[in-house]
Amino acid sequence: MGPLGRAFSDLAAQAAALAGTRLELFGLEARDAGSRLLCRLAVLLAAAVFLLLALLVATLALALVFWPTEYRFLALGLLALLYAVLGAGLAAWLVHRLKHDADPFAVTAEVLREDARALAGIPDRPDHGGDPARGLRARPAPEDPIPGEVP
Repeated sequence: MGPLGRAFSDLAAQAAALAGTRLELFGLEARDAGSRLLCRLAVLLAAAVFLLLALLVATLALALVFWPTEYRFLALGLLALLYAVLGAGLAAWLVHRLKHDADPFAVTAEVLREDARALAGIPDRPDHGGDPARGLRARPAPEDPIPGEVP
């Protein structure tokens, strides 16, 4: 194999390594997005259960209006209020998280944009963490969490 063949072989090996790294990053972000989705679904289920319990207790309280006993209405009313507040709070938290969560696969998209700029010969834009004089970009350490990760 001549020098041209070795060059193509090296290029193919580097392209395969680059694709493997990008696929690994995509897999990590997909796993993170999946765990966030499961968390949101669990909160949605809990909110639905509490709101259903509030409806049930409110219905019981309405049925017991004609059953004269002392403090039974207060207890049922407070229980219904507690369930309603818990359900509404969980639903509000879920809506807030869905509106403010980071876009899924944002890191993968940014890395692919950097790759495209590098292949096109466009220098990286320095950001706040890099040295603008040298054009170096600050990268997060491997132990840093993914941006937008749920604690």
